[in-house]
Amino acid sequence: MVPDLPPLPALTRAEAELVDAYLEVVDLLGKINPSRGTHTYGALRAAQALVGRAQALREALTLMHVRGESEVHAETLARALRVLDGERRAGRVTVPGDPAS
Repeated sequence: MVPDLPPLPALTRAEAELVDAYLEVVDLLGKINPSRGTHTYGALRAAQALVGRAQALREALTLMHVRGESEVHAETLARALRVLDGERRAGRVTVPGDPAS
């Protein structure tokens, strides 16, 4: 049985697009991370896709700015990222600890 997840906080459409695009970029960076990868082809495909997702991230931020959303509500967006497993996903971007220590 899957545990009940907390609900996503209320987000504007642009904030939701920002969170989605950010997590997609994080996922791709995790696939590119040379300390975690095993094949160059998968990393190459992720690097190619990164360009488009970075553009989506830029567009979400541009939309927020144009709509007058001049402040980023970090606490609310952090809650959304946690609900969407952002901590685990972002962990794939880091260098793993040294197994010898």
